[in-house]
Amino acid sequence: MAGTTVIKALVAALCFTGASAWPFSKRQTLTLATVQKQALDNALKVLDGTLSDGLTNRLSTCNKNTVAVRKEYGDLSKDERKEYIRAVQCILKAPSKLSASKYPGAKSRYDDFTVVHMNMTPSVHATANFMHWHRYYIWAYETALRTECDYKGYQPYWDWSKYPDLVNSPIFNGDEWSMGGNGDPVQHTGMQLGTSKIPAGPGGGCVTKGPLANITIHLGPLMSTMDPKLGIKNNPRTDGYGDNPRCHRRDVNNFFSKDYLKPSDLLKQLTSSADIKTFQDTLQSATSAGALHVGGHFSIWGDPGGDVYVSPNEPAFWLHHGQLDRHWWMWSLYQEKEITKRTSQYDGATNWMQPNGPKGKATDPQWLNVVAPPGKEGIASKEFFSTTAGPFCYVYQ
Repeated sequence: MAGTTVIKALVAALCFTGASAWPFSKRQTLTLATVQKQALDNALKVLDGTLSDGLTNRLSTCNKNTVAVRKEYGDLSKDERKEYIRAVQCILKAPSKLSASKYPGAKSRYDDFTVVHMNMTPSVHATANFMHWHRYYIWAYETALRTECDYKGYQPYWDWSKYPDLVNSPIFNGDEWSMGGNGDPVQHTGMQLGTSKIPAGPGGGCVTKGPLANITIHLGPLMSTMDPKLGIKNNPRTDGYGDNPRCHRRDVNNFFSKDYLKPSDLLKQLTSSADIKTFQDTLQSATSAGALHVGGHFSIWGDPGGDVYVSPNEPAFWLHHGQLDRHWWMWSLYQEKEITKRTSQYDGATNWMQPNGPKGKATDPQWLNVVAPPGKEGIASKEFFSTTAGPFCYVYQ
């Protein structure tokens, strides 16, 4: 990436004239788009040293000339989308680095990432390091695509608010530039999420269209949310690590994207969360249809997409969690006076099964096992406070 050229273009996109110039006037209406622009503007100020985020460990090599730019999937050119798909296909075919006797269901390098998520699930959901560990995890996947599959781009994200008709979006429409199509239509029931009944979508069957069609899933299920009448096979091992070959299913639906993932919904969650605990809790509530993290996962649903443990085996998982990371990035950066405080906040327990158990510390090491980039295993959570600090050097466009 030609860093200087890209950053100049980003800065130009942030520029307004006349009454619309930064900073906001009191009469301007805050929108999701302006939050994104202000977050990017402030991130660039941190990079050039005109604004402090309160961190002292920013790598000297991360600057406006070297920073990576992550883009929304639909904003990628068709060639860029095909290159990303090629890299995903590559890692799906590359051999696993895990023990075949311990994890017989891990057949590919891609499966290694799923096994790590399965192992870590209780400690990285509804905990202090939910956002931090997943930032680390997404970066490790991006790094593997680049170093092991010669991918030249960066991890794209899926802007939840961009596609009211998600079924026919560039992500899931099944054309050659998509992440594959929906599952084939099959009769099935929906699910109960807290007090909300989630209706069945138009899919539910095997994904047979698009460049990521006909993937074989081997791991899990462990906590499937699909209709039992679909007959999805149980794993031969209770821990879900056995080899359980079956088709990849999706039930992409518009239930959440139409009513719960609108720009106003994202904006409300961003602007009503004064601290990281509130931000994380309202983002990931397991019982609310209005929780953005839940809405993203169950907009894809299926097997393994609807299984909290095995969900990374769904190739669109990485776009969803890329957006989750972007949402946190915006929350941390869009208010200049709040940046120092928000960037370093860390709060919550260490195990979702024990919400009143020991509290997490910013010095707690985080683990990725065989999917950690070389020399980057066991890094403390505090190293993940910023996307331009610690091991990271990226922003969102």
